[in-house]
Amino acid sequence: MTKNSFANAQPGQCSRRDFLKLSGLTAFSVGGMMFLTGCGPAAQDSGDADDTDAAADDAAGEATLGDGTTLRVGMEAAYAPYNWQVTEASDYTIPIDNVDGAYADGYDVQVAKIIAEGLGMEAVAVKLDFAALIDSLNNGQIDIVCAGMSVTPEREESADFTDSYVDDDIVMITKKDSAYAGATTFAELAGASILGQAATMYDDVIEQIPDVNHMTPAETVPLVVENLSSGTCDIITYSMLSVPKLLETYPDFVELEMTDKFEGSVMPDNAAIAKGNDAVLEQINEIIAGISEEDRQTMWNECMDRQPA
Repeated sequence: MTKNSFANAQPGQCSRRDFLKLSGLTAFSVGGMMFLTGCGPAAQDSGDADDTDAAADDAAGEATLGDGTTLRVGMEAAYAPYNWQVTEASDYTIPIDNVDGAYADGYDVQVAKIIAEGLGMEAVAVKLDFAALIDSLNNGQIDIVCAGMSVTPEREESADFTDSYVDDDIVMITKKDSAYAGATTFAELAGASILGQAATMYDDVIEQIPDVNHMTPAETVPLVVENLSSGTCDIITYSMLSVPKLLETYPDFVELEMTDKFEGSVMPDNAAIAKGNDAVLEQINEIIAGISEEDRQTMWNECMDRQPA
């Protein structure tokens, strides 16, 4: 995962279809089926062309997710500004299917709504622990993951990932009065207790810092922030895009201005679907490509303003 201010978030919130056939594909698929049915004898004269048409019809028929009507979107709903839970519906929210009376908002939600609209579906959120998202995708509990998740070689073995719809990086946060507040190199962090979020790159990159206490990761970002606020740790790893809001909410926090940089820390935010849905993956990538950089930035800024304080 790869994102946030959470003073009011609760630890219990943690852990981070009537028809789809994509208009053009539907017309082709249905039209093709009607043509082949109505003109069966003539089809023999067209040879390989008919085989190609039939293969295309089969591919088009696979261009669906779930039941083709409701797009079940897996997320933590506790990872603002990417996704979080609210109690009232708005133009920005989608219902959380497995939590009565709850709704999801956030950057992932806005993109999921755009994807669902492009697929001719209605989006609902399914709130899950982040580490369970890929398994839930593959066992059919959800249709797509939009959860601040970055593609990695390991995850690509289990799911297909879209192009990114926003890119983040990892920075480190400490308190202004910390002995490490002026550190600029990894060597100057020797002895520090550093905390990240479980099952994410925020935890993985800590291994790149020598001679530090790599703490057992916290399950959610709110818990990561809570540990720094309470003094349980010295430093936390955090979303670069979300730092401004964090520092506004926690004025005693400061970002470390490091000259040493994490390797491989740039985090694209990718959606994931189950393997074997190439037609859908291509369509979703087209939808994502249609979101302009200006719109992406606007959505991000608005989510930063709306996210829980």
